[in-house]
Amino acid sequence: MHRSAERILTTHTGSLPRPMELTRLYARRARGEAVDDSVLEEEGRRALRRVLPKQLDAGIDIGNNGEQQREGFFLYLRHRLSGLGGSWQRSPRGDIERYPIFKEALQSQLAGKEVVSNFTPPKAVGDIRYLDPALVEAECRDFRAALDEIERGFIEPFLTAPSPGIVASAVLNEHYASEEAYLAALAAALKVEYDAIVANGFLLQLDCPDLALERHVSYMDKPLGDFLEFVERVVAAINAALAGIPRERVRMHVCWGNYEGPHDCDVPFAEIWPVLRQAEVGGFVLPFANPRHAHEVRCLEALPPAEDQIIVAGVIDSLTNFVEHPEVVAERIERAAQAVGDPQRVIAGTDCGFDTSAGAGRVAEDVVWAKLTALRDGARIASDRLFT
Repeated sequence: MHRSAERILTTHTGSLPRPMELTRLYARRARGEAVDDSVLEEEGRRALRRVLPKQLDAGIDIGNNGEQQREGFFLYLRHRLSGLGGSWQRSPRGDIERYPIFKEALQSQLAGKEVVSNFTPPKAVGDIRYLDPALVEAECRDFRAALDEIERGFIEPFLTAPSPGIVASAVLNEHYASEEAYLAALAAALKVEYDAIVANGFLLQLDCPDLALERHVSYMDKPLGDFLEFVERVVAAINAALAGIPRERVRMHVCWGNYEGPHDCDVPFAEIWPVLRQAEVGGFVLPFANPRHAHEVRCLEALPPAEDQIIVAGVIDSLTNFVEHPEVVAERIERAAQAVGDPQRVIAGTDCGFDTSAGAGRVAEDVVWAKLTALRDGARIASDRLFT
């Protein structure tokens, strides 16, 4: 895993806006309509080839495939895992439920929009297994081929994969006798994907919103201790799935949910950070650019990451169409570097993805690229201050 040895490097959290036609195809398939698989695959590869130079032009050093060939950051697994079927209504978010006027406005914003919903995921109705390693190998192969087509590449390319915990939380268990058994099955299945990404030469990013988000979803009516025990179980499952993978090849993204909302039910970062540090990963991707959690960067000073770990600090908000001023970005980077104690162990990133489920993104595509350009410019300003 590259560090910011001479300047602050830039990255993002994975999902980037998809072309409208590709979004429509994903949304139609999610609704159960017939979609030509070959057309969908070709549109996905075309979107992949389109998104790489855009990242590079915006100044991204550590980039990915934009998750263009997936309908959502975890929903794509319904096409790769056995034992999934039906659907259910995902539990509501505690903060949204507290504000009925806001909830109504939020629902009206989504009405009639082409989007793949995260709120009606499948259920686990049979044994969970990874159906065919060729599926993830094809995604890796497409990414490598697209990288080979461009003259200049990323300092380091990465690919994302979901945590066993977010799948266990979102995909209702109607098959396994216990949560422990369910997590173990998911970890074993997802290990196929984790191993393949690393074996193909890519950095692995684990997407783990469950490790913060589920406090105000699945555990909103339960004691904090129950949630922290869930986090411990998920981290243990992740560590089992990462067996044999060097920790410097893995970074972990944790967030409180990529949606606009009050977020006043979010678990404090200080409560979960001691447990997150038990993960056998080389870095953490954390959101510090939003109004609810920006101050919590100080937790890294009170309880620092291990010496061999980096922090990808979210310094760009992924939910508003404000384009951050580069000086603001630089100040956020400098604050993170001060908290960590070493600018070489800080990379500048985004709070979360810009289109975590196809069509769900709130930031206009042209603004996304402007935000990432501001990320680059802010990183340059911070670099001049931190490395001279």
